Amino acid sequence: MLFNSYTFLFFFLPVCWVVYTALRSKGRLQLSLSWLVLSSLAFYGWWNPSYLPLLLGSVGFNYLVAGALGHFAGDPARKVTLCAAIVANLTLLVYFKYAMFGVASVNSLLGSSYSIGQILLPIGISFFTFQQIAFLVDSYQQRTEVPRLVDYCLFVSFFPQLIAGPIVHHKQMMPQFATDSTRRSRANDLAVGLTILAIGLFKKVMIADEMAEHSSPIFDSALIGIQPTFAESWIAALSYTFQLYFDFSGYSDMAIGIARMFGILLPINFNSPYKAHSIVDFWRRWHMTLSQFLRDYLYIPLGGSRAGNIARYRNLMITMLLGGLWHGAGWTFVVWGGLHGAFLVINHRWAGSTAAFRMKVLIGPVIYRCLSWGITFVAVVFAWVLFRCGSWEAARAMILAMSGAGGFEMSSSVSRLHAAIWIPMLLAVVLVLPNTQEILRRFSPAFDFDRYTCDPLLPWLRWRPSFGGAMWVSTLMLLSLLHLNRVSEFVYYQF
Repeated sequence: MLFNSYTFLFFFLPVCWVVYTALRSKGRLQLSLSWLVLSSLAFYGWWNPSYLPLLLGSVGFNYLVAGALGHFAGDPARKVTLCAAIVANLTLLVYFKYAMFGVASVNSLLGSSYSIGQILLPIGISFFTFQQIAFLVDSYQQRTEVPRLVDYCLFVSFFPQLIAGPIVHHKQMMPQFATDSTRRSRANDLAVGLTILAIGLFKKVMIADEMAEHSSPIFDSALIGIQPTFAESWIAALSYTFQLYFDFSGYSDMAIGIARMFGILLPINFNSPYKAHSIVDFWRRWHMTLSQFLRDYLYIPLGGSRAGNIARYRNLMITMLLGGLWHGAGWTFVVWGGLHGAFLVINHRWAGSTAAFRMKVLIGPVIYRCLSWGITFVAVVFAWVLFRCGSWEAARAMILAMSGAGGFEMSSSVSRLHAAIWIPMLLAVVLVLPNTQEILRRFSPAFDFDRYTCDPLLPWLRWRPSFGGAMWVSTLMLLSLLHLNRVSEFVYYQF
């Protein structure tokens, strides 16, 4: 079931919210949580009921392991238990997500023709697997207590963040569910949540899906061997750059907004990444909970930067290569991750060099900052080409065309030139306008949002519950609903 579907917006979400709110109003806290668990399982099973036992089995297995880790404190077997459980979780993930990729890679290398049949990827498996691995590690380090089974099921399966994140920690979520709310706070949560939901739906339906119309035909043509022109390659790359931005930003907003309707604050997962002035800053802003997970549970355990710069760069590369592989079972994703790893290494080397300091003094801090932004943005755009292309040949054709290796032909169709009007408009939007969380900053829209710095806002951009605010939110929602005839999945659903 998609957030951007009539079934979800007009049936599932209203029914779920009304029953949950009624139970909470009558003081039936535990029953309301049980209702959310059942609703979340129904949400997941709507896509493919045959994979519901997989989710339940994963939840049950990890719950038992967490109980064992908490019960046998001080037992030397705890570490073995933790490692075995992590291996079991990753084995399940590897089988469903990477088995076909592995066999195809072996066949390509050896010229063989092995086959394991078609394996359908269970939606959300990457997210609920990582979330539970984090919980096991926290349990092992005694940073959390094992909750009741119903509470743990809700922690894993809460439907606003089940399919594509954000990756949440138990300590962030469960205390919120245990907190009772007043009628006034429930009304505020509903108003703020619907506002964020409307903004996110507008981003997805009216912007991301529109840009997909401009990027997909050119990328698909490159995939079948049609060489794009210089203009077409840049239109496709930039259109996809903004498609992915507003698609993931829209999903992140909708997840936060839907959770807020139930009085729950999810962690911020997207913070204007195209405003970044370095690749390091970009990864602090893009898919923030995944970046934090990779940092805390992979980069730091590998040694982080404790053993000097060489080890630091090695650990960065390993982390980003695996981060790229997490995004998709394909060598283009691995290379995309490796490319960002190389960017990070270069960024760290440059930031601490005397050459960087001298250049900043020579050209001035403002020009230096603009130059840093431009280099970062172009690097991200080129890397997105690898992320989007389905083959090496298509990626090579796109990158050669973008670099001008095949000439600087500017011809393109009228529909593609229409994208050239959208691109500068959207660039101005992402650079100048505040993001959703900043617009609603007075209402603490996300978990721990106060620790993030916000851009200054014009007074008219600060949302508040009012007739005018209701009108513009209603307008965004109405425009989005009128265009739901071209329903499409969120890009991150495939990961």
